[in-house]
Amino acid sequence: MTHSSFLKPALSGLMAIGLFIIASPAHATNFKVDPEKGNSSMTATFSAPLGERITAVSTAVSCDLDFTDTGEASGKCSLPLTSINVDNEPDKTDHFQQWATNKQSDPAECAFEFEIESAKTLDLVKPKMPIQMRAVGTFTICGRKHAKGARENLRGAVVLFSPGERGPGRVVKISATIEGFNRDDYKIGPDYTSGWLARVQKLADVVGHEGTIELNLFAYEAAKQASAN
Repeated sequence: MTHSSFLKPALSGLMAIGLFIIASPAHATNFKVDPEKGNSSMTATFSAPLGERITAVSTAVSCDLDFTDTGEASGKCSLPLTSINVDNEPDKTDHFQQWATNKQSDPAECAFEFEIESAKTLDLVKPKMPIQMRAVGTFTICGRKHAKGARENLRGAVVLFSPGERGPGRVVKISATIEGFNRDDYKIGPDYTSGWLARVQKLADVVGHEGTIELNLFAYEAAKQASAN
């Protein structure tokens, strides 16, 4: 047998193994953020140069996330518009609901959604060691996406807790920030809301257009399905 005829089967075997590895999907573990368990929140802060600092807060964030063994994460988070409290003032909260819906729909039917397309998290192998995360995703607010089809950038860190430390299963703490969020890109504001046009000029200097969104989430490993007998 020549060297060439000997190497061909070996090379073919290596190529087959390589193709199998490439084709094999990464294993994903599902984690969920449950608003009923508390501790998770969204905070959006907008400041105007000549106006005031406005802070919107919600503790009703829910997420369905998948973390793969290749160090990526994807999934979707959402929260009801009616769960957002602005400066703990009923009038400001009501105004924000009008601006978000443009008075075209019921606030109770509106949700803020963020779909994470790909988040680089490296790997979750060292409990209690913060791991930097970077992600891109798509916002949908009351059914409206970014006016130019752009995606938002999210940066932060994830920390893994072992079973028994925060719950029966593993828990991932996510601390992330979206900077330069422009509400005009999603048509949120008096400019887009019927009945507010006469007040736009008076509000121009006190309502910030760009803000920062902060997410502090606790994602719990989903219970594994019992295998069928």
